[in-house]
Amino acid sequence: MHLTKRLKALGLAAAAGALLATGTIVPAAADTTLKFVSWQKDERGVGDWWGALIKAFEEKHPGVKIEWTKVERGAYSDTMTTLFAGGSPPDIVHLASFEFQKFADNGWLENLDPWIEKAKLNLDGWAGQKTCEWQGDTVCIMMLYFGYVMGYNEELLQKEGLAVPRTWDEFIAAARKTTKDLNGDGILDQFGTGHETKGGGGQYLSEMLNYVLDAGGRWTDANGKVTIDTPEMVEGLTRWKAVVKDNLTPRDLSAGEVRQLFADGKIAMKFDGPWLYPIMQKGAAKDKLKLAMVPFDPPVGGSSNVLGMASEISDDRKALVWDFIALATSDDFQTKYATMAASTPPSPRADVSGAKGETPHFDLLVEAAQAAAKAGVDRIPTGLEIQYNEFAKMVMEEAQRMIIQDLDPKAVAATMQAKAEAIQKQ
Repeated sequence: MHLTKRLKALGLAAAAGALLATGTIVPAAADTTLKFVSWQKDERGVGDWWGALIKAFEEKHPGVKIEWTKVERGAYSDTMTTLFAGGSPPDIVHLASFEFQKFADNGWLENLDPWIEKAKLNLDGWAGQKTCEWQGDTVCIMMLYFGYVMGYNEELLQKEGLAVPRTWDEFIAAARKTTKDLNGDGILDQFGTGHETKGGGGQYLSEMLNYVLDAGGRWTDANGKVTIDTPEMVEGLTRWKAVVKDNLTPRDLSAGEVRQLFADGKIAMKFDGPWLYPIMQKGAAKDKLKLAMVPFDPPVGGSSNVLGMASEISDDRKALVWDFIALATSDDFQTKYATMAASTPPSPRADVSGAKGETPHFDLLVEAAQAAAKAGVDRIPTGLEIQYNEFAKMVMEEAQRMIIQDLDPKAVAATMQAKAEAIQKQ
């Protein structure tokens, strides 16, 4: 099938068409354009960091430009798959840490080991880097390992006489008390918490994990065996159902929309990664918002996103891409990552003293990441790496059916178990 038809079949023609507009890949020369696709382009903090990185790279390489294109997270994996399968991959490859495995398994990602060895890049202590190993090769560089924290609106809690929750029971009670119809029109306009329920399966599972992990559940065990049909998972699904079905969270909104509602004072409590803070600082309710550890143990956490290069591009272009990766992993830009993105950089050599001065809660971010790491938390279930997108879509669909049809979480867990085992055997 022609590439354009394939894009239309996926419903992604508009997004991918923009990426292919530059035409065929040409050898690196004075006027070279490298393609870089990302979902983080417009995100405050981390998007600013990428922008600064691109500017520094272009200044270092006169005549070389980076064409930076945004694709929404929900359409990202399908769009990237189409570009690679059609022979027009981006030169600089940015992927979520739960989706790069499929690309590596298809041979689409360059083995970075020779580049790392030649550059003598020291990755000792680099947070989450082991995740980037695939069949013995290093196919990417980890860009973030994180732990979730809880943003909360102090004023909304205090109005109800509530302290910052520290357990599930305290959290659900606070979420119910702060979910309100403020003007009596029968429509809820203030919510106890906020979760994305509109995006792709990967994000949906990350939202669910807040409740699953605290209940003691895991999708699979350390050996990759599916462990969904368990009392712990049933409890986690029961908690998720209560939050969504009882409208304690707004529904059918993207992650960005939910974060903005929290920043503007319409949501009392929000679980999220370190990228939430820059958004809070731009919101209408910024003076009322604070951060604390999540009231769950362990917190959601793990690897977030990775950087690599396409294996099919020319050697000249690969050399340029490696320079971009080397700049991103430099001590200077890892230090900038801490300050600009207000996030924990993966490099153990990054100077975070400036970040601690600019971000008062930086030690909290470190504590959350360490707590997630200690518990071995990652959003990627062992044994389902290649099938993760299909698995996540299945879990999302079954969870949505549970809520819409008011199904028993025990029966839903059994259905998910059987379907997950079938997916794993494919």
